Amino acid sequence: MRIYFLVLMVLLSFSVSSGQKSNNKITISGTVLDANQKPVPDAIILIDNHKTNIVTDKKGAYKIKVSPKAKLISVFSFRNGVSEAEIGGRTVISFVMKTAATSAKSEVLNSQNEETVNVGYGTVKKKDLTTQAEKIDGTNNKYASYANIYDMIRGEFPGVQVIGKNIVIRGTSSLMLSSDPLLIVDGMSVSSLDDISPVLVKSIEVLKGPAAAVYGSRGTNGVILITLRGAPEEKK
Repeated sequence: MRIYFLVLMVLLSFSVSSGQKSNNKITISGTVLDANQKPVPDAIILIDNHKTNIVTDKKGAYKIKVSPKAKLISVFSFRNGVSEAEIGGRTVISFVMKTAATSAKSEVLNSQNEETVNVGYGTVKKKDLTTQAEKIDGTNNKYASYANIYDMIRGEFPGVQVIGKNIVIRGTSSLMLSSDPLLIVDGMSVSSLDDISPVLVKSIEVLKGPAAAVYGSRGTNGVILITLRGAPEEKK
């Protein structure tokens, strides 16, 4: 009986140990280069389309610990766009972006280009975006005349088609059956805008292309970012 008990304890111990090992995170490292083979600093690393707090250093290098269940690693740069790769058990994954960083213009930029745009995981100046992002200030009293949020979006964004409660951002393309954009309200993904009154809106921004790429495949159809009045300020 004692021998049986000892064998059982050994098996249980082995099982627990194996379970703990399977939950241990793995370390992935690599470099990010642009199309000219130059390092891409400050590029954001995403795992399974979720943003992490890891960014590349001045040499374009990164290192991150991920769950063994993680499948996709992505890198996003405001100037170079986005690139994705399957993890597939690899611990060294490097990226070569399809575009090179645009050179800074020497002339003085106008105030419109200096305006910052919220791209979901931070802000960037319009001049640094590789595609245009549209934004309106919802605190303007003229917007209070709209009956609902869908009318507000239809009336203020010519590049957005709104039929009833269906929203399509023109100029986006998707490999998926759905053409619905990603809806983000105060930093949270939502499935509907029905409960949002125009008088509660602080700002609305429409992102597409590289500006929406920070959301990975979820941003393929574009992103609509809505900030409500009284919402907590985003941490810098």
